[in-house]
Amino acid sequence: MRIARLFRHLTSTSWGLRRRFDRACLDAIEDAIEQCERGQGGEIRVAIEGKLELVDLMRRITPRERALQVFGQLRTWDTQDNNGVLIYVLWADRDVEIVADRGYNQRVSALQWQDICRRMERWFASGDNTRALILGVREVSELVALHFPKADRNELPNRPVIM
Repeated sequence: MRIARLFRHLTSTSWGLRRRFDRACLDAIEDAIEQCERGQGGEIRVAIEGKLELVDLMRRITPRERALQVFGQLRTWDTQDNNGVLIYVLWADRDVEIVADRGYNQRVSALQWQDICRRMERWFASGDNTRALILGVREVSELVALHFPKADRNELPNRPVIM
C-alpha cells in the first residue's frame, strides 16, 4: 500500500468532507439531478465518500471496487428498466467512478463513462466541487438520454449521499 494513500485516508475527517460538500452544494446537486431526470428516463445517484476504513485500505480496495459495493448498498440497481447510474466520489483519493446498471450494457462503453469521470476529476482539481458534480450529472444525463429518452417515474432518491 502506498504511504501517501494511507495518510490521506487516515487524516480525512467527516467534518472536512461536510465543509466541502455543504447543504448548499448538496441542494444544488439534487436540483441538477431532478432537472436532468425530467428530460430522460434514467436514474442518477451521487455518493460522496470521504475515506475508506483501515480494513479496506489493508485489503487494497480500489475506488472502483468500493463504487460497486456502494452501487449495491444504495440499491441503484433497483429500477424497473435497469437504468440506474451511480456517480461515486472517493474524496481522499480524488477519484470519481461511474457504475451503470445492466440496462446500459451494449449501449454505453466503459470508455464513455471513464471520460466523464476523468473530466470530473479535473473539475474537482480546479476547486469548485459543486460545479464539478453538476457538470458530471449533466454529462451523465446527456449520455443516458441517448438510450432512455422518455422521462419516466422517479424511482431513486435524488439527494446526494455523504458517506
